[in-house]
Amino acid sequence: MRSGAPPVDDPVGSDGRPSILLIMTDQQSANAMSCAGNPDVRTPAIDSLAARGVRFRHAYCTSPLCAPSRASMVTGRMPSELGVNDNIAAVPAGFPARSLGRVFRTAGYDCAYAGKWHVPGVRHDGPDGAPTPKPDAPPASGFDLIHAGDHDGLAEACGRYLASDERGRRPFLLVASFNEPHGICQWARGQKPPSGEVPDADWRELPLLPPNFAAGSEEPEALRLVQRFAWLIYPTQSWDEEKWRRYRYAYFRLCERADTEIATLLSALAAAGRREDTLIVFTSDHGDMQGAHRWNQKKNLYEESAGVPFVVVPPAGARAGHTRDDLVSVGLDLLPTLCDYAGIEPDPRWAGRSVRSLVEAAPAGQPWREHVVAETEWSFPGPAPAPAKGALVARMVRTARYKYLCHSWGLHREQLFDLDRDPGELTNLATSGAHQGILADHRSRLVEHCRAIGDVFVRHVPAPGLAPR
Repeated sequence: MRSGAPPVDDPVGSDGRPSILLIMTDQQSANAMSCAGNPDVRTPAIDSLAARGVRFRHAYCTSPLCAPSRASMVTGRMPSELGVNDNIAAVPAGFPARSLGRVFRTAGYDCAYAGKWHVPGVRHDGPDGAPTPKPDAPPASGFDLIHAGDHDGLAEACGRYLASDERGRRPFLLVASFNEPHGICQWARGQKPPSGEVPDADWRELPLLPPNFAAGSEEPEALRLVQRFAWLIYPTQSWDEEKWRRYRYAYFRLCERADTEIATLLSALAAAGRREDTLIVFTSDHGDMQGAHRWNQKKNLYEESAGVPFVVVPPAGARAGHTRDDLVSVGLDLLPTLCDYAGIEPDPRWAGRSVRSLVEAAPAGQPWREHVVAETEWSFPGPAPAPAKGALVARMVRTARYKYLCHSWGLHREQLFDLDRDPGELTNLATSGAHQGILADHRSRLVEHCRAIGDVFVRHVPAPGLAPR
């Protein structure tokens, strides 16, 4: 807590501190919004936030999977630093003391959480006696849980919280974590999404296939092996093009359901008279492939999976309607950003940076950040396929123009894309003679990152001058 912060009972605004509303969806790609130019989805509530604030077009999760990404968002650390690489394992060292809810509660904020938690920090005994992650925000998180992970009633619960007389006593941090469009996972398996069935549509109403529907050149063989052997997660092997288009239709309808709930929440905020003194941040934990490269779900490090929406609306809506192309790591930058607006000193162990300077004015001089890194890991269910060498682990380095992907094993395990000329990531430049210097630079960046945080993936990164494998 910064020096001079008010006691708990001080009125909001006595030292200029805003309340904070963090809105999260689950599995929503950066391009799955109409404000991002997508003609196949309508998201008026999210669009209204982008119109009042700043939308970052190149924001990434730290890992395209729920638990690792969410663990980063509340701790400001990379998933590999926390030891969280899947949706099951708890944080080995326990829930970090310097985490989102704890930091803000210590600083005098009223901290409330509604909806999906999925941060594996606390365990309890499951029905079979085995320890399992606690699904809802636990007491150790620093948050009061005002609504469990159900879709129904989440926005209304937040509305009751905002309308309470208690909200006038001190600033609040309210996290509204919606489950959709994650229900596309159930839809792909022939199950009902948590928010209900998606009505079918005439084929003439279906979105077209994405321009990068086909697999790209020199694609890592390990990716398709994962897809083939994890068939319960990727039940798409026999899908025809119409099925893929129906997948995209259902996904965008689920995005719209989440947007409808967000509209209800924003109306409640306005009704409580808190729009002008509240910082609003909208994001998602990761994206969805939407049929790009013939993939559903997430976990790989392509743009649709790793890229997430990130919109910041400061109190009174300064710099309304701006977009920025700065590289943002939401998992690392979210916590420092919220602390910056609240006047809370950042933890020196946090590698992220506050984006407040980007929201309020463009910084002069050097680029704000040269690259961001993301990570992922797959384990094979049952016996691994013959070419496999244990789990498949991968890392991503995204610079202003290029993107480098390195996988731990397999043919064509390195990928390099020129995102200015090839936004669909279809042409692998890792074996291009004209791009070896760029490849070497990105390898070096990944090595430096791994060494800085003790990431053992460093052993998989080829030396800068070696030929691609």
